[in-house]
Amino acid sequence: MTAHVLADRTAPPLLGIYLNDHLTGAAAGVELLRRAARHQRGTPRGPRLASLAEEVEQDREQLRALMTELGIPVMRSRIALGWLAEKAGRLKLNGRIVSRSPLSDVLELEAMRLGVEGKASCWRSLRSLAGADPRIDLGRVDELLRRATEQARVLESLRTERAAQVFRADAERRSQASVS
Repeated sequence: MTAHVLADRTAPPLLGIYLNDHLTGAAAGVELLRRAARHQRGTPRGPRLASLAEEVEQDREQLRALMTELGIPVMRSRIALGWLAEKAGRLKLNGRIVSRSPLSDVLELEAMRLGVEGKASCWRSLRSLAGADPRIDLGRVDELLRRATEQARVLESLRTERAAQVFRADAERRSQASVS
């Protein structure tokens, strides 16, 4: 038996890798949404982000349950990497060195929207497998896909609203500075 054949037998199944990658993304997404909700506490966006954080956490648990039903083990090291990636993502250039920039809100909302779009793709992939694998509950996957679509809609609404506020305020500040 060649090393290539042995490697194929010992390598995790592709679906397992794929779902663990999405579970990793979900862990990072929950952290990002929770942090954004804390930063937006006291604004109209705060409660909506807190609600989204709860939903995404529930979706993550649904993914974990689906993985269990499919016999796919959780790769804990990948979850830890997702948590670390979210923390590292805070170290971005946003126009300010020591304080939080309003631009951070816009960039985080964009990242959250992209994450939800990726999650929707995962649900679509599982939906396409449901006919061939009776362990996949099509009704559950359809509901998760519907939720992801609504989450993306809410995040896009929050993002466009916040982007308009941030960029208008910046333009006004620059305009006032040039008059002075």
